[in-house]
Amino acid sequence: MKVTAKQDLFSHGLRVAGRAVATRSPLPITTNVLLSSAEGRLRISATNLDIAISTWIDATVAEEGAITLPAKLLSEFVDALPMEPVAMTVKEGSHSAQLTAGPFQATMRGIDANDFPVIPEVEGEPAAAIDPGLLKEMIEQVVFAAAGDDTRPVLTGVLATFSGDVLTFAATNGFRLAVRSGTLASPATGDFSVIIPARTLNDLSKILPDDEEPVEMTVTPNRNQVVFRARDLHVVSSLLEGQFPNYRQIIPTKFATKIVVSTAELLKAAKIASFFARDNTNPISLDVQPGEEAGMGSVVVSGQAAELGEDRGVIDAVVNGGTVHIQFNARYVSDALGAVQAPQVGIEMSGPNAAALFRPIDGSDYTHIIMPMFIAAGK
Repeated sequence: MKVTAKQDLFSHGLRVAGRAVATRSPLPITTNVLLSSAEGRLRISATNLDIAISTWIDATVAEEGAITLPAKLLSEFVDALPMEPVAMTVKEGSHSAQLTAGPFQATMRGIDANDFPVIPEVEGEPAAAIDPGLLKEMIEQVVFAAAGDDTRPVLTGVLATFSGDVLTFAATNGFRLAVRSGTLASPATGDFSVIIPARTLNDLSKILPDDEEPVEMTVTPNRNQVVFRARDLHVVSSLLEGQFPNYRQIIPTKFATKIVVSTAELLKAAKIASFFARDNTNPISLDVQPGEEAGMGSVVVSGQAAELGEDRGVIDAVVNGGTVHIQFNARYVSDALGAVQAPQVGIEMSGPNAAALFRPIDGSDYTHIIMPMFIAAGK
């Protein structure tokens, strides 16, 4: 194989595929990337057996071929090279590559490409297509709400529901819930739901190209894999098995108090309060106070710890309903407000021990539920 590619393109391609490289694996070859050339392009692929990522870059191909090389070493080497074409040569039958760029050259030992795990090629018409910018926004608004541990594996994923021309993502860790809907570029081929690992979507959001071409999504007939196809990008991921909670049942429909407040001001107050709430649960308090004039009022955001001290921030708000004193995990509040993506947020509450609903005041289809921290009667 003889291939020459621009240093910046090569470096970018390695970073994209590198998100699927295994960090710890009993199969050493999964810590490598597969480099293969065909039709004037270089394909860079990686897999950890749960997710596989392939990306293509423009290259000058003198001789076609394939090899796998250590992902970390190759990426570090290419990143450090000057902005000059990188030439890679692999002699027939060899498992080593010669790389040169300007005054630098290296020999890198790899493994036969035939030993690399087969990357699935899912055939068939895409189940749906969506604008890449919208897909990225939807992912960023829900993925952080998924569980971070495997106590309940199904909660480490995001429920993706396809219905007509609407795609809905939902994620929960049992203490908070994020739901976001968006319009598909083309209607889904059927109504169905699958659970996509949150890590897959998080990685996808970071490597989606800035493009106007819709991202095609295909789900295998047995519902065990999903494929995302974008320009020069192909992501295959295993799906999670299990029953996702019926999240619609836990979304409150009636509230005693509703406030509308500046998203940025509340986020700042929550972050400052969190400095004084650094224990295992990071509790901050929101005290909603109606004003003397109808609809007017304030929210007092506070945090305290016996060893550190306490703080108190007061924010003007539109308040409809009665007084509420409620406590939340500070990180959950900050995450929710950071995902709102609107100047003002509406918060609906029914009491100190009932779930609260956060929703942007701009008509966008985003809902965030946070369970409060229990407050004993009389507190």
